[in-house]
Amino acid sequence: MKLSYGLTIEQTQKLTMTPELIQAIRILQFNTQELDNFVQGELMENPVLEFDRTADVEPPKEQPDFDLREKVKEEYDDISYNQWQYSKDKETFSFEQFVSKDETLEDSLLLQLTFSNLKGKDLKIGRYLVEAIDDNGYLKADIGKVAACFRTTEEHVEKVLDVIQTFEPLGVGARNLKECLIIQLAAKGLLEDRIEYIILNHLEDLGENRLGKVSKLLGIPVNQVQMVCDLIRSLEPKPGRSFAGDENVKYITPDVIVEKVNDEYVVSTNENSIPHLMVSPYYTNLSKETKNDEEVSKYLTDKFNSAIWLIKSIEQRRQTIFNVVTAVVEHQREFLEKGPKYMKTLTLKQVADVMGVHESTVSRSINGKYMQTPRGVFEIRYFFSSGVTGQSGEGLSSNSIKTFIKEIIDGEDPKKPYSDQEMVEILSERGIEISRRTVAKYREGMNILSSSKRRRYEYK
Repeated sequence: MKLSYGLTIEQTQKLTMTPELIQAIRILQFNTQELDNFVQGELMENPVLEFDRTADVEPPKEQPDFDLREKVKEEYDDISYNQWQYSKDKETFSFEQFVSKDETLEDSLLLQLTFSNLKGKDLKIGRYLVEAIDDNGYLKADIGKVAACFRTTEEHVEKVLDVIQTFEPLGVGARNLKECLIIQLAAKGLLEDRIEYIILNHLEDLGENRLGKVSKLLGIPVNQVQMVCDLIRSLEPKPGRSFAGDENVKYITPDVIVEKVNDEYVVSTNENSIPHLMVSPYYTNLSKETKNDEEVSKYLTDKFNSAIWLIKSIEQRRQTIFNVVTAVVEHQREFLEKGPKYMKTLTLKQVADVMGVHESTVSRSINGKYMQTPRGVFEIRYFFSSGVTGQSGEGLSSNSIKTFIKEIIDGEDPKKPYSDQEMVEILSERGIEISRRTVAKYREGMNILSSSKRRRYEYK
């Protein structure tokens, strides 16, 4: 076998994405907070960039023509101005000095522990136990190990724990759900032997709504079991939840605002959500003065190009979002007029075809973006959903069908709730043809139990 070298010509085609294009795609995908963080980073990296203060701020009509220090002296001549001057020896000013810190569950329990009757060693054990309680209010420490750590008996630790379990919120310090429920009922004076027995032995049956089974095993009427079930469901399974704080709270700034003006829905961009940038006049003049310096000139040219591209990318992002929302509003006008039941099916392709862009562009433009409407603030993605064809021939979105299902369930007889098949038949009468499996999927998506678990037994 002979090996030989040869020269061949081959034509290939490939798409090359420039760094600028990659940046533009990223900017389009950013939500408001991500865009703000990105811009802050660019302002630090690129000296040519600066905020355009004239975009949304009007200059004052009159400029004060006086010395503030002299004004202070005149108004407060009995106070030395030196008291108001900055001193390097003093702590640096921070707004955080004026922000109150939310009380945690541990803070609350330690405060209650301080005012308890526990002293000496008992107080130390109590502090240890409090620090071992998780954010849900449950004790995660092993009593035996705690006793060994403090060289005492488990009974001694249990007595200290009994004191902690009297603290607010009710149920705190429990080692499991059953103990948590029992503590709450005891504190409210509602704990009976029969209720305690049901909690300890049949809590899972109550969760699955197998009330008939519990009734038969205990030999009591099913309506009494229903009463116990309702009582237990009124309790708090996670006592520490009220101290969760604001860590998971999300503050939404709508990117687009939709208002009704003269029977027409007008779309406008929320200018407060868009960073307004400009090229610094100082560096513009500097580039003219240093045009003979090749190194400086090249540096400034690169920074100018980068700044201009960023400004254009942000503007393109704004325009793309505006165009997408305009198309959405046009398609979902009935939703804005009449409510969720009139939500129509809408796909990325439909909007992409209207705008003359690729589906991925629409997808990126609605990612994490919100629109403010007369019916509230919604994520733009909320208006995109598949569905079925209704009696009129128009598509009904999955959100619209969920609204119909929720409406049917809200109006059912609690003693005879509708099965999924019965809801299929009711929806069919309304011109909505879907399968039982689809109804089950939508119902589960709304965290609604099945008919067997929704059934209630009258006891009043």
